[in-house]
Amino acid sequence: MADESLVEITEQSFVDLTEHQLQHHQQSIDLVDSLDLTNHALVIGQEFPDVETCRRALKDIAIALHFDLRIVKSDRSRFIAKCSKEGCPWRVHVAKCPNVPTFSIRTLHGAHTCEGVRNLHHQQASVGWVARSVESRIRDNPQYKPKEILQDIRDQHGVAVSYMQAWRGKERSMAALHGTFEEGYQLLPAYCEQIKKNNPGSIASVFSTGQDNCFQRLFISYRASIVGFLNACRPLLELDRAHLKGKYLGTLICASAVDADDGLFPLAFAVVDVESDENWMWFMSELRKLLGVNTDNMPRLTILSERQRGMVEAVETHFPSAFHGFCLRYVSENFRDTFKNSKLVNIFWSAVYALTPVEFESKISEMLEVSQDVILWIQEFPPQLWAVAYFEGVRYGHFTLGVTELLYNWALEGHELPIVQLMEHIRHQLSTWFENRQNMGMMWNSIVVPSAETKILEAIADARCYQVLRANEVEFEVVSTERTNIVDIRSRVCSCRRWQLYGVPCAHAAAALISSGKNAHVFADHCFKVESYRETYSQMIYPVPDKSLWKDVNESAKGDMLIRPPKTRRPPGRPKKKVLRIESLKRPKRIVQCGRCHMLGHSQKKCTMPI
Repeated sequence: MADESLVEITEQSFVDLTEHQLQHHQQSIDLVDSLDLTNHALVIGQEFPDVETCRRALKDIAIALHFDLRIVKSDRSRFIAKCSKEGCPWRVHVAKCPNVPTFSIRTLHGAHTCEGVRNLHHQQASVGWVARSVESRIRDNPQYKPKEILQDIRDQHGVAVSYMQAWRGKERSMAALHGTFEEGYQLLPAYCEQIKKNNPGSIASVFSTGQDNCFQRLFISYRASIVGFLNACRPLLELDRAHLKGKYLGTLICASAVDADDGLFPLAFAVVDVESDENWMWFMSELRKLLGVNTDNMPRLTILSERQRGMVEAVETHFPSAFHGFCLRYVSENFRDTFKNSKLVNIFWSAVYALTPVEFESKISEMLEVSQDVILWIQEFPPQLWAVAYFEGVRYGHFTLGVTELLYNWALEGHELPIVQLMEHIRHQLSTWFENRQNMGMMWNSIVVPSAETKILEAIADARCYQVLRANEVEFEVVSTERTNIVDIRSRVCSCRRWQLYGVPCAHAAAALISSGKNAHVFADHCFKVESYRETYSQMIYPVPDKSLWKDVNESAKGDMLIRPPKTRRPPGRPKKKVLRIESLKRPKRIVQCGRCHMLGHSQKKCTMPI
């Protein structure tokens, strides 16, 4: 039998064991120990690495077999426990083995004569036991809820624990896995050094305030993101923030670009103790330093945000030449809440997409026929900040902030993590994006990325309905039943303005290019080329080693470098949750109008009406 190799070992036998025998003996112990605990059985001679492991194992067995355990003696050399029921003979005596740190079972009376625990409440089901029971689940899913914990423990172990026990057990398990919130702030200086050490050229800095060195700000931007943005991304940035719901609250800020295939490309992110005009000014100052002299060589930036006061002042101060436009979700929600009229909202979106001032003014006239109050609203929200016809920057078709959903997910997934673990969660996601998108870009053989390819193919299909008249080598007159447009393929300009605003040839441009024997794909902006996409993700974001390998952790945690949590604390009680519905981020569906028959519901290329 397997148990015969684990008979009770005398003190003299331990002295005589060689080092090789001790190693072999320990391996046998581990194997039988795992088997016995799985079957909830104890045997004489069974060994444990230390007394704490022994105590935990006996607790687990008591809960599994539904009997109460009473500890008679527990010290450095022995552990004695018995069944708590009076008269029940079950008893175990565990003692330390000589010259080795292990403990072994010396005496065992394994039979119960009591009826055990007959209700769902068990004395051994402590907070510590709950923490150990859920540790593996919490490692995989930090969002594991206390109500799910207590239900799973009841289903798996037949034990009822309170909501508070489940909550405290989760807190203890999270601290064991990730450290405490307080430790997270203390590790920030060393963490920033590790980012810069393992990702040379990256920016990572932490700032504290007051005599207590309380956390105030953290700014991170990886070199891979900086290089990708400067060399290959379109000059477009989205700004937004999300409020953190952890123990010490805070605000997560992000500046994100957009890659060639319309994917989000976070350039820099920060955590601040509180959202304020001062902190927005600081974040934009750090962003300006990050881009440095390169901003002088770049095209003028277009920045999109909700244009809150702090954001507006910060952008005007540090990026005075940038075009700062509204997020259309924010503007449209304000318009909808102000007028509460679905007809007006539909006309409003038509005005947003109007490409020329004439089309825009026509839509404004339609709105004024419904309500004269539109004039007052337009005075508060000038069209130059949101209307395609008047906004001077180039949005490339981006009207709402995609970074809003990203920040919301980061805050939701990491709100129970210490700040260093939250930053690691973000770094891991960015690293995965870079690797996956780099591999995806290498598989593309086309000139432009798939999203641009789709738009160009649609333009080519629509171009078949147009008549092209060539004025000279570069200028063309494109005639349709609706109107005539002038196209200049050298300047990449069309009088409809769609080519300039979206960066890919419109249908009129496609017609002119096809008539002159040119490939329309070549005339897309460089930022839509597969070559640019590959360059965007040409660098890698390298991992940060485990904190046990950081040499300067202890040095950073001393003296002035010791950073304490901010003064802000999460208030007691259950926080109110504001659910951000993804549908609200999407603009209402546009009504398509045919340019041939002028009927609603289909496009010109699908028109079957006889003329």
